[in-house]
Amino acid sequence: MMTDPTASAPSATPATPATPADPAAVAAELARVRARLDAIVSNTPGLVYQFELHADQRVSFPYLSDGCQALLGLTPAALHAAPECFLALILEPDRLSYLDAMHTSATTLASWNWEGRIWIEAWKDIKWINLRATPHALPGGGVRWEGIMTNITESRREQQEVRQSRARLAELTAHIEKVKEQERTRIAREIHDDLGGNLTAIKMALAMLAARLPEGDTTLHDKAAYVDALVDRTIDAVHRISLDLRPPLLDLGIVAGLEWLCKEFEQQAGVHCAFSANRREFALDNDQSTALFRIVQEALTNIAKHAGASRVTVKLARTRHHVSLKISDNGSGIWQGDRAKPESFGIRGMTERARALGGTLTLSHAVGGGTVVAVKIKCDGHHAGAMPAAAGATIADHSISTAK
Repeated sequence: MMTDPTASAPSATPATPATPADPAAVAAELARVRARLDAIVSNTPGLVYQFELHADQRVSFPYLSDGCQALLGLTPAALHAAPECFLALILEPDRLSYLDAMHTSATTLASWNWEGRIWIEAWKDIKWINLRATPHALPGGGVRWEGIMTNITESRREQQEVRQSRARLAELTAHIEKVKEQERTRIAREIHDDLGGNLTAIKMALAMLAARLPEGDTTLHDKAAYVDALVDRTIDAVHRISLDLRPPLLDLGIVAGLEWLCKEFEQQAGVHCAFSANRREFALDNDQSTALFRIVQEALTNIAKHAGASRVTVKLARTRHHVSLKISDNGSGIWQGDRAKPESFGIRGMTERARALGGTLTLSHAVGGGTVVAVKIKCDGHHAGAMPAAAGATIADHSISTAK
């Protein structure tokens, strides 16, 4: 049997020896990479840097971009030579948070994110800066961070202006509400005293005239009866308008005012409404009592319009330092989308009233369905003398119900 001698050995391609790297080409590529990096860094707002914390707690800046002087008022060469100068730039009240953030990042190797103020001596100016850096452990126990520092002074000023604007707006809102309540009180009293008094006098004069009418003149008697009924309806309207503006019972204290309000709500809406309080008297000033009353009034109005509830509970309680108010119902509940509606002025009004008192208002879902409106306000020390309920008798069980 004949065999091909060339088939007995596999063909092999000789290995091509590696071509030595051209130093000039490597240098050119390195220059191109450096140029790209420099272009990126030069167009990056702020200061790009490397920062090292050595095992002996020395610090250094191996790399600082050209943004160093614009941000810190120091040249990169100056900060390279004296890296401890950076800590000296930070205002003393902010240094502890800076060092804590640095050591936490070094220990956990988590990102370092810090905001604080620095003093620029060259410009006699204070700047807010933000630094964000990623840590890497170094041999020997040190840590190196690569990151960026940016000037956030303008954004901080804008935030401060927004906070101040909101504070001024809250003050204005509180002032408007106070003036509005004072005007309500004034109008209610004038309506009650002037119109009520005049209508009562008219009714008395009308009764005197009706008594002197001829017995046989039915037309005049009918007219007198009609006018008398009209005066009665007007007196009722004056009374109702006066109550809507400001219930006189509120002058007797928040407990009396809320008790009356819950009873009125139950009669008008046909929804069982129970009120309870853990004290007979709450040492609240007029503004606080009025604000809490209006919050309950608005909450009950919302329940009557939207909740479809059959039971409402209003609880007022005084703790050592706070007064808490809870309005609960077993209705359909409120959803997040309802709170964010542009026309949800009732919820916003309640929130603003609570905020004007230095308190908070929260809305949550009730157990078993429905909504809980919770208000908590902090009271000053002079309010601590509110009279507690007598032993053995608690107003907490003073449930109001007119449902038959």
